[in-house]
Amino acid sequence: MKTASTNKSMKLLLIAALALVASMALVACGGGGGISEGSDNSDVTTAEGGDPSGNLNISNWPLYIDGKTIDEFDKATGATTKYTEDVNDNNEFFGKVQPLLSQGESGGRDIVVVTDWMAEKMYKLGFVQNLDKSKLKTVDANMIPSLKSPTFDPERKYSVPWQSGMTGLVVRKDLAPDVKSVNDLFDPKYKGKVTMLSEMRDTVPLVMAADGIDPKEATTDQWLDTIDKLKENVDNGQIRRFTGNDFVQDLAKGDVVAAIGWSGDAVQAQADNENIEYVNPEQGCSIWSDNMMIPVGAPNPEAAYEFMNYVYEPKNQAQITAYVNYVSPVSGVKEILTKSDPTIANNDLIFPSEEFTKNCFAQVSPPGDEADVKEVEQAFQDVVTG
Repeated sequence: MKTASTNKSMKLLLIAALALVASMALVACGGGGGISEGSDNSDVTTAEGGDPSGNLNISNWPLYIDGKTIDEFDKATGATTKYTEDVNDNNEFFGKVQPLLSQGESGGRDIVVVTDWMAEKMYKLGFVQNLDKSKLKTVDANMIPSLKSPTFDPERKYSVPWQSGMTGLVVRKDLAPDVKSVNDLFDPKYKGKVTMLSEMRDTVPLVMAADGIDPKEATTDQWLDTIDKLKENVDNGQIRRFTGNDFVQDLAKGDVVAAIGWSGDAVQAQADNENIEYVNPEQGCSIWSDNMMIPVGAPNPEAAYEFMNYVYEPKNQAQITAYVNYVSPVSGVKEILTKSDPTIANNDLIFPSEEFTKNCFAQVSPPGDEADVKEVEQAFQDVVTG
């Protein structure tokens, strides 16, 4: 999960925490509107049809794949792939595709990639199809165990992890060596030199955790109180701004000394500036995944299945991991990179140990019904946009 900037994108981390996804797929004859948030999706269709060597259209986040994999996939399969980096923010992407998906159309997309919570939302709305597991044998064989039964999709009926990552602190250790807790971002000596992420489910739970609130048990009022705290610190100038991946540019220039950010971006930024480092907050990080899904109206599900299996071959995934620096969902990748690039293989941000993530929690959403969630989302958006 990551919000992309004009020239950077998401590449991260860890295991989980931490997607994406009408009517035409739900009811064979199509129609408008989709289904309610509370639907059990009992009439969702399974993605079928198409030619595995035909055209394939993928929507993903920027800088989320290396420069070779698509060409090599096309050569290996005979497919013609159009890979578009048009997922810059979960909500922004949803707003763009919702009108089409509600009419059972995908806009030509065969695969979309969004974060866990958005994957669940899109599925509940009927915007994504179930997967034919018999066509994903490589995926099933090679997916790391910790990702096989996430809360939002326990049976992996409709989602396949693309990459995982952690949300924590990214700091300039030469300018803010004492930043170890999210609470340190509110120290007056760093006024105007800290940023936070514009993705609500990344920022708010970390601030709550730092205040001793369990994000998994937080009430609507606690979400709103935390957002009020953020507003106060925007108004007084403590928080410089809310960002996507461009927080690393602010750190590189020294305009910002510490930020809430993503681990994968920190790895890449550190390659350019050794003073930038990722720090797991004392109260724990947030873990998430971005997921591949087949939307309703996808013209070529067979090619989508072929691609999912291809990137779950360890040797192909190792090439992707070496570029994106996020946590790979595929078993056997570390062993390959231990031989070819041990620096990556031994990086806790790319292959995190249980000890490294022991205080971390899966990314969470606000509690309550749809109205409660919308209230929280709107409150946060008001703070972000000023």
